[in-house]
Amino acid sequence: MFEAILSESNSKSDSLVVSKTPPPCLRTGIIAGAPVPRPLMRRLLNELNMTEFTSSYGLTEASPTCFNALTTDTIDCRLTTVGRIMPHASAKIIDPRSPHRIVPVGEKGELCISGYQVHRGYWENPQKTEEALLYDPPESEHEDPYDGRGRGKGRIWLRTGDEAVFDTHGYCYITGRYKDIIIRGGENIYPLEVEERLVLHPKITKAAVVGLPDERYGEVVAAFIEIDAASKGDGGPSLSAEEIRNWTRETLGRHKTPVYIFACGSHPMLPVVIPQTGSGKIQKQKLRELGKSVVEKGHTVLLG
Repeated sequence: MFEAILSESNSKSDSLVVSKTPPPCLRTGIIAGAPVPRPLMRRLLNELNMTEFTSSYGLTEASPTCFNALTTDTIDCRLTTVGRIMPHASAKIIDPRSPHRIVPVGEKGELCISGYQVHRGYWENPQKTEEALLYDPPESEHEDPYDGRGRGKGRIWLRTGDEAVFDTHGYCYITGRYKDIIIRGGENIYPLEVEERLVLHPKITKAAVVGLPDERYGEVVAAFIEIDAASKGDGGPSLSAEEIRNWTRETLGRHKTPVYIFACGSHPMLPVVIPQTGSGKIQKQKLRELGKSVVEKGHTVLLG
């Protein structure tokens, strides 16, 4: 939604100059739904004067909001964290390989949520329910965790599947989805950091990064991008693959450089825009399947 507002604002920029209309001002708003690249958040601040925005985190299974930043938090805090846990919920970060071990502050792990608002389970799917819910050992025989659910099993925690880290002040940083992490030759690559670098390029308006299979490394980086329409020339693509790779390498390691680069709308096999759900989350699984199909056809770069 905010991207659409920015796009609409930019399309009217010339008329604003002519009419001397004051620049658009959206004082506040809540940014949530998926990890938001910091360059986009800075654009909201700089172009829309959105000085009182807040960031939030939640999920349907937790009804939904559990973390929220405050307008009184520093701008840097609101740009980089989802705030602190809300009064109705509890949170911890666990070692996903040893779920009952809570990791130290400052160490990444899987975020878990507890509280009366956590769901009872997935409809007619006991296996998925068992995978999603984690029970603490009961503290006493009288423990009654949340409306009697799980009596005798201990406190109920929802495993979110999100990788996160707490700082010493209790602020939560969402660093990625475990299923989205790219493991290249044994090294973890977090798509968000590559996406943030890509959208800083003046000709790239949006980016989504996924891992695609590779015989040598297991997985390698694939980037789906949207190119700014104003930068497209009549004679072909306005960006080269090497320019994009060099741009990535300037601040990130070579292993994080996209091997596959696909510009949406540049080829019949590709969608016009990066696919999203109704709530604005990028459909990474759909992109992975699409990427595999494109690579199987012999394409490594599609830019138009």
